[in-house]
Amino acid sequence: MTLPHAVLIVGVGSIGERHLRCFQSTGRAEVSFVEVNPSLRATIAERYGVCGFADLEAALADRGGASPSNSLSAVVATPANRHLEIATRLAEAGRHLLIEKPLSTNTNGVSRLASVVRERGVVVSVAYVYRCFPALGAMREALLSGRFGKPVEIVAVCGQNFPTYRPAYRDIYYNDHATGGGAIQDALTHVLNAGEWLVGPIDRLVADAAHQVLADVTVEDTVHVLTRQSGVLGSYSLNQHQAPNEVTLTVICEQGTVRWESHAHRWRWMVRPDEPWHDESHEPLPRDAAFITQASRFLDAVDGIAKPLCTLEEGVQTLQVNLAALASVESGSWQKVGGAS
Repeated sequence: MTLPHAVLIVGVGSIGERHLRCFQSTGRAEVSFVEVNPSLRATIAERYGVCGFADLEAALADRGGASPSNSLSAVVATPANRHLEIATRLAEAGRHLLIEKPLSTNTNGVSRLASVVRERGVVVSVAYVYRCFPALGAMREALLSGRFGKPVEIVAVCGQNFPTYRPAYRDIYYNDHATGGGAIQDALTHVLNAGEWLVGPIDRLVADAAHQVLADVTVEDTVHVLTRQSGVLGSYSLNQHQAPNEVTLTVICEQGTVRWESHAHRWRWMVRPDEPWHDESHEPLPRDAAFITQASRFLDAVDGIAKPLCTLEEGVQTLQVNLAALASVESGSWQKVGGAS
């Protein structure tokens, strides 16, 4: 039986391979991929029993036996500096797009992509996967309901031992800001995007960052950012070298406080001083689970039965936040989050 979606994964490094595996796991997609590294291309093709192409144009010329009725989509999972170029070419070919975070390393080409997306009527989502964590989504729904009153402050404290989870960090995109490396563009961008999803866009910020621990790279591995998000004050702290793998995101409201603890698989709330936390727990999920949800929600958006989890406009906003944070570290001053070019 022909599956309704033909999905092309562009780049099958660590995150691209995960996307390939997770789209397969939905049972809704025929998957193929593009990979310029011949040995990796052969390995992935054999491991998953799918067709691999050496370049994008060859992949676009070959539908891989897909039925004309298939919906054509693509996942852009190359280093971030090539996202916009590749996404624009795919949109020109009529492919719906799931673009890995961050959207890019600069805003050059954003307007062109947006124009092509409008002209071709394709669906675009940016892969900020925190939006697929059940406990965070439940906490957001509670905030939006007004149950705890108006948010006034957001505080994020995050860290992990990056070499444990990405031992090849020295040799991949991470070692250079130009390809999307460093803690701001690699890890903190997830948290900043989640904060904007919870309490609204960041208007301005000031940031400090440094390389503190990670061996054989010079990009920052420790970051502190203060934000203004309309009437909400924000504080975001993250490092990539501590032993605990934890993300804690607290929103203080006028009538209560809510907290997401990713490592504890729960969100919790408190409304009266000195009372215990009230826990809303969720079952621990396999690491691929959020990515399978992301793949399914993207296909739902392509089918017109759901909205994109993170729109192109939201992805552009978080890109601008990343760039403002990098500029603030360089200048030592507050930065306004500006418009895309």
